[in-house]
Amino acid sequence: MGSWDRARQKRTAVVKRQRKKSRDKARSERTGASRASAATGNVHRHEPMPDMTILEGTPYAAGQRLNLDFAARLVAACWAKCGPCQESIARKVVERHRPTLAALAGAVYGLELNEPVARSPHVSATTRSWAPLARAAAKSSDGTAAYAAVEQMTAEEAADLLEDALDHWALGGASTDEITDMIKKVMPSGPPPRTGGPQQDSDADPLDAFRQAGVDVFTLDDLDLDIDVDPYHLAPNYGVMPMQTIGADGCEMPMLLLYPETEDAGIEDLKARTGWKGWDLRRMPPMDPNWRLRARIADHALEGLVHVGPDGWDDLELWRAAESVSLRGPWWELLDRVQHVLVAGPVKDPDSPGAVEAAAAAGELMAVVARVSFS
Repeated sequence: MGSWDRARQKRTAVVKRQRKKSRDKARSERTGASRASAATGNVHRHEPMPDMTILEGTPYAAGQRLNLDFAARLVAACWAKCGPCQESIARKVVERHRPTLAALAGAVYGLELNEPVARSPHVSATTRSWAPLARAAAKSSDGTAAYAAVEQMTAEEAADLLEDALDHWALGGASTDEITDMIKKVMPSGPPPRTGGPQQDSDADPLDAFRQAGVDVFTLDDLDLDIDVDPYHLAPNYGVMPMQTIGADGCEMPMLLLYPETEDAGIEDLKARTGWKGWDLRRMPPMDPNWRLRARIADHALEGLVHVGPDGWDDLELWRAAESVSLRGPWWELLDRVQHVLVAGPVKDPDSPGAVEAAAAAGELMAVVARVSFS
């Protein structure tokens, strides 16, 4: 009798464990928590929880039903830097909630600010190829192609897209240094050109809905005004070396040689941002009056190299002087007399003899003749 009772208790215990496992599984499916967290009752609910109803008005899921609870939990976990929750919920989103994945990624890569991501080497190939579909969906309000591409992705590809997108969503809980680092990862050529000028008030800012829902969204103007991040330092940076050459008229002409100061600076960056032509040293490069070397008369110092847009505002700052260095002497006098300067680069080691010639021979030298703007 005793042995039968023990057997019955054992069977009952097994049934209870199975029921508990079923409840744990259901709770895991419902909340996105890992099975272990569900089993112990320690389901994380990170605060603050963003209002993800903002995703419902986006086109990227092509009208499919979204799991806004999972989306909110995933973003909150990113803000809290909770790896276990991120991993658990992200896995379920990839496996069973592709519309939600498309909406989360589209809300990031549909923004005009993130258009340069399509050529960024710091995000996955999946994200680079999908980002243009998100931009097209944002412009046309038709996300059919963008969503279809997400549905057709392998689990690995979908995970890559989601991970890249979450780097942006995580900005809501990031420090200023982390924001700078994250933006540089997806914008290797720096932020897109600014049009400058006074900011115009708009009653239809599409980013306001994100901000009102508690999701921090950063534009270039936010980076300037609200947090201490300088867009110039998000782009590849260069140093300059004053030199001189011979102009087309056989007279001396001032020259400025660019050399990379950051790893992302180089020939590909100049090709992407400047529109300069290759220079073989045999003939003068074209003159572009929209490129300006700014110089300060008071202390004979160079201030920066910029491109001026059609509206008269600087739309690209290629070089900025880190400190004031007086250039009194023959070079400044030549600059003052000629009023133009030949700008060439990039040359990795400008002090090395023959470095300019070697760059030109390798087809890795670009140049332009810029105006000098004294102030």
